[in-house]
Amino acid sequence: MAPTLFRILLVVVVAYALLRGSRDERLVGTICFLGAIVTTFALSPLAHRFQGVETPVMLIDLAVLAGFLTVALSSERFWPLWIAGLQLTTIMSHLLKGVESDLLPRAYAAALNFWAYPIVLILAVGTWRSHQRRKRAAVIETP
Repeated sequence: MAPTLFRILLVVVVAYALLRGSRDERLVGTICFLGAIVTTFALSPLAHRFQGVETPVMLIDLAVLAGFLTVALSSERFWPLWIAGLQLTTIMSHLLKGVESDLLPRAYAAALNFWAYPIVLILAVGTWRSHQRRKRAAVIETP
């Protein structure tokens, strides 16, 4: 149930970011959505999943981190830094599995998936705040 719930939450928040967000929210939403889709196809077969480092998933996570960092470094807002930092913790999970091969597959999987929820929630809040800021600015500019 959790993957289905996450996918629904992701689609709703990304649609919200695309409809109501500014440049930062739209970029982060697109990065999240594309990362989730590509990751689905990059996972190992179920029998071997998370037994070792999921190298294709790690490469996707690194690309997602690069995207988040690009947005964070060009943004005037603080929330993209939080998203980049949380994505960095996901990268650390891959590194931990590489260093400690005895790490249980379920623990590795949980570590990879855990931070996706806060990332999506931060995107939702960032989009809401951005939309509110633009609405206030429009009211102030209207005579």
